[in-house]
Amino acid sequence: MDAAWEALIAEYRQHLATERSLSPATVRAYDVDLRGLAEFSGVAPGRVTLAQLRSWLGQLLAEGAATATLQRRVSCVKGFFAWAVGEGHLATSPAVRLRAHRQRRTLPEVLTRSEMDQTLQTLAVAAADGEPRALRDVALVELLYASGLRISELCGLTRSDVDLERGVVRVTGKGNKQRVVPMGLPARQALQRWLDVRGRLATPESPDRIFLGVRGGALDPRVARRVVQAATAVSGHTVSPHALRHAMATHLLAGGADLRSVQEMLGHATMATTQIYTHVSDDRLRAAFQQAHPRAVVTDPREG
Repeated sequence: MDAAWEALIAEYRQHLATERSLSPATVRAYDVDLRGLAEFSGVAPGRVTLAQLRSWLGQLLAEGAATATLQRRVSCVKGFFAWAVGEGHLATSPAVRLRAHRQRRTLPEVLTRSEMDQTLQTLAVAAADGEPRALRDVALVELLYASGLRISELCGLTRSDVDLERGVVRVTGKGNKQRVVPMGLPARQALQRWLDVRGRLATPESPDRIFLGVRGGALDPRVARRVVQAATAVSGHTVSPHALRHAMATHLLAGGADLRSVQEMLGHATMATTQIYTHVSDDRLRAAFQQAHPRAVVTDPREG
């Protein structure tokens, strides 16, 4: 790869990590995208054209890249070239007129309230003997559902982030933005039971994290994901931790919570991201109406 690309990408990675506070995973993804563009273009950064950028995206589309992936790559190259111009490394950006494909909004899979109850009851039964890992798993799933945390946010929680007396959690989300979210009594009780036995997994080297692995280290998000998948299998679904976040938002809105409050609890930057859950609730309400209401005529009897 061209030495100019190497230097600019390295400097841009530093900018993303320190000045924009992006996660290591996001920084790595941007690095991969930019290296892919460098190899595709075969020219120095200052000689890349809009036509080349469009050809690069076209190739990715032909290879079956998802719309969300294409959008991320457009965002990546636009941000990279804008930064390079701002820092004086390049005179102009070839990506100014680059546009992303429109992404179709898909409704997330959401567990019903009864499915969540079944999941949590099954976990509670498994933890009845007080085994630490089982109590940890109950607390993990209860908190994900109660507070709508992302799995990375949950695994990053420290003891000082949780106030059981007040029933709130201080969460550090994307871009190191902090928010305070409530949790209900079942989650508080589950957390207390886990914290009472946490010392049985902890070692002198254990970090000050709420959730630990079986060897006393910080709980790996991949392990947490497997916990959720195993727990929800009893409901007939095998879902990701993010599905519990979807369930929390959908059930709140169905229960009458206002959209702005749900947005704040989820840590969404814009209302548009939160609004997808109103569509989920609307679909469920419509289905219930058509199934149960005596005057819910699906088709006009005069037709046919």
